[in-house]
Amino acid sequence: MKPLVRNAVLSSYVELSQSLAIDPQALMKRVGLDPVGLAVQDRWISGKAVTELLELSAAASNRQDFGLLLAERRRFSTLGPISLLLREEPDARSALELLVRHEHMYNEMLHSRLSEAHGLATLKVSLELGETTGARQATELAVGAFHRFLRGFLGSRWQPLSTCFTHGPPEDFGTHRRLLGPALEFDREFNGIVFYASDLDTPNNLSDPLLRTYAQQYFESIAVTRETTELDRVRELIEVLLPTGRCSIDQVACSLGVDRRTVHRHLAARGETFSSLLNSTRTQLAEQLVANPRRSLTEISGLLGFSAPSAFSRWFRDNFGDSPRTWRAERNRRQQRQQRDGAPQRAGVAGPVPN
Repeated sequence: MKPLVRNAVLSSYVELSQSLAIDPQALMKRVGLDPVGLAVQDRWISGKAVTELLELSAAASNRQDFGLLLAERRRFSTLGPISLLLREEPDARSALELLVRHEHMYNEMLHSRLSEAHGLATLKVSLELGETTGARQATELAVGAFHRFLRGFLGSRWQPLSTCFTHGPPEDFGTHRRLLGPALEFDREFNGIVFYASDLDTPNNLSDPLLRTYAQQYFESIAVTRETTELDRVRELIEVLLPTGRCSIDQVACSLGVDRRTVHRHLAARGETFSSLLNSTRTQLAEQLVANPRRSLTEISGLLGFSAPSAFSRWFRDNFGDSPRTWRAERNRRQQRQQRDGAPQRAGVAGPVPN
């Protein structure tokens, strides 16, 4: 399957596009991305589609620096849960090594490598899309984001010895020099940043050793390995696509950058079909949503991808044995009984000691 990236990679994309007088929704739809889905930053989308979107946006706005302008709007939190631990790393080296080691948690097409030799540190950045396609903007976004990350630890006045790109120079160097410094090299053999290795020893004065322990424990509890299965990917995309009303195997295959036969083959290897996975995912979400009395059944129907509440009610009855309204009411009654049954026991334990 083609690599995926977190929605957060497009953080501030809509705002940047609007500031440059281009239509972000129209461009996103051209590459098969859902503008509404950007609100959920931890969802995964096609890396190929994001790469194409950035190229289209640069062309539409006539800005060769579009990827860098997006990198400029990056915040630490864009990295997701790993940002909690990065903030508490004792120095720049351990923070950068951690970011590189767990890059698969936020961007599957990003492959970076940090090396040190002769007093110099070289951070090489590459994007593996699974096919040959223009990726100038995505590359500059990635390199720009790393540059911004390093400045967060080394100070806003820090400058690398050089920032390198394999593609040619832009017509206007203004944004590149403002964001990356004057030492720019194009048509090089790699994309990345070269700087003094001693910069990596810069301590993080904001690090709290005690808080770092807590952050490590939390991160270890949610960290995932690189072996995310195709089943996991399809399930994630089903959850993303259901509210759009366009959750089909063709749409999932498009998001993954493969054809529908490939999706069928991967699911069959795990004893699943697209229909069975769609139904199980929908069932799990329905139980969580209907249990919440603050959500209307009409709203839930839309979130689960049904064209009408009546279709949702029929499906729910087939899977849960009751209408959603009856199921919700019965669940509330059970909870109230449990609370009543538990109340005397708690009162007895906490009650006054008899004389």
